[in-house]
Amino acid sequence: MKTILIIEDNTITREITSKILTSAGYEIREADNGRSGVELAIQCNPDLILCDIMMPELDGYGVLEQLGKNAGTAHIPFIFLTAKAERIDFRKGMDMGADDYLTKPFEKMELLNAIESHLVKKQKQTAFYSRPLQSLQTLATGTGKGVAELKQLIAGRKIRQIEKKQTLFDRGGQPQGLYLLLAGSVRTYKMDEDGRELVMNLYRADDYLGIHALLLNEPYTETAEALEDSAICMLPKDAIIDLMNRYPDVSAQFIRILANNIKEKEDHLFELAYHSVRKRLAQTLVKLSSQSLSADEFRISRDELAALAGMAIETVSRTLSDFKDERLIEKKGSHIFILDLTRLAKIKN
Repeated sequence: MKTILIIEDNTITREITSKILTSAGYEIREADNGRSGVELAIQCNPDLILCDIMMPELDGYGVLEQLGKNAGTAHIPFIFLTAKAERIDFRKGMDMGADDYLTKPFEKMELLNAIESHLVKKQKQTAFYSRPLQSLQTLATGTGKGVAELKQLIAGRKIRQIEKKQTLFDRGGQPQGLYLLLAGSVRTYKMDEDGRELVMNLYRADDYLGIHALLLNEPYTETAEALEDSAICMLPKDAIIDLMNRYPDVSAQFIRILANNIKEKEDHLFELAYHSVRKRLAQTLVKLSSQSLSADEFRISRDELAALAGMAIETVSRTLSDFKDERLIEKKGSHIFILDLTRLAKIKN
């Protein structure tokens, strides 16, 4: 029997929710305020938490933050229940690591479906993502005490699934922590005044996102969006800053990542300024090939490729056709197959 913890200060809402879930076969624990909810969660370690946002003593955001700092509760699926439906509240909760968001009043089946969905996801995540979390050497390099604590922090975090096209964070949003991509791919992009997108970077498994905003303590300057169904975990801001302040080896690791990101963007700006469209697209394909699990094949739409290379969609289509005629690539829908990576990399400007 799965245990559900309901943290809700409204007695009627709490009792109705409890009755629905009890009749569905769940074991229920209840708390009427945020502070007692945190204590009960640590004590009973439920399978899922339903939590109101506006509560006395400690609001829902505070509950989520405190549970996220505790290794024993950070992995528990967390669903907000609230009467507030504004997007800013939704994004704040999701940025902090919430799994879902139900607006009151909600339907019985809406509640049951959300709970069942996240319990199933948790089971799949435990089975599928145990492999990457066992290989933490790729996520935190080194042997010092700081890196050991970083690995422990990563291993204790809740894994969150994001669907294709889902936004991870928005430009202008405040960073709540550092994102670690465990599986899938994510792009970051900016919009100009005319509404055109410029892709700033592509991230694959084992990459960190949001380092600049976290270290500068400033809003995000880019929007992050999943290119495919992906898995991420968020490392709390306070925990990362604390590790960096206490351990030079952790600071050195993130400084290296930051330096590499800056170098990549400098190279990208140079290509946009001085390379022909033909060479620019070739270099973009080479980079995508190096980031793909299979060096000879990857999937990307024309729109995404155009945004990444800084070109018009029509120019991308025409140049891809030229590359296909020259037997450099093969294309089937959104799949691109690299036939001659060496020649592609050596295309002259």
